[in-house]
Amino acid sequence: MARLTKAQREWRPGMPKKRRSTKVMFASTVLLLEAFVVFFATLAVFGLRRAEISPALILSVGIGLSAVLILACAVLSKPWGVALGWILQVVLILSGFAEPLMFLVGALFALAWWYGIRAGIRIDRESAQRDRAQAEWDAAHPDAAHPAAAGNEGAGTEGSGTESCGQTP
Repeated sequence: MARLTKAQREWRPGMPKKRRSTKVMFASTVLLLEAFVVFFATLAVFGLRRAEISPALILSVGIGLSAVLILACAVLSKPWGVALGWILQVVLILSGFAEPLMFLVGALFALAWWYGIRAGIRIDRESAQRDRAQAEWDAAHPDAAHPAAAGNEGAGTEGSGTESCGQTP
């Protein structure tokens, strides 16, 4: 049997599911897209410049950068994860020295990275405010906080259930 994660071991019935960071999801999406673009750019540089640059160097740097971009997704939730992402954006822009079009591609991805981080932080902040407001309301109204958890008393005894749709039985 597979080992359980920490979250799985600590889970108890009725515990709310921890919300995933939107900032991390947006940043991961950008990094994964960059990894694909870097891989295909590596193939393009290999085809166009293998007489000028060593093929082993082209492939090892390109595939290595793709791997680092993918692995960076795993550390985005760490305090230094976003800084690593910014460093990778600079590296992607600097790859334009091998293929000049990568200056444009790198700049566009850096813009996407900036927007993903900025929008993700804003959405995470709004979600936290919404969760705090919900928790305050639940504390003020304990009997009405979770009506579904109260059970299904009387279920199936009131007609066909079409009354809530504005139809009469």
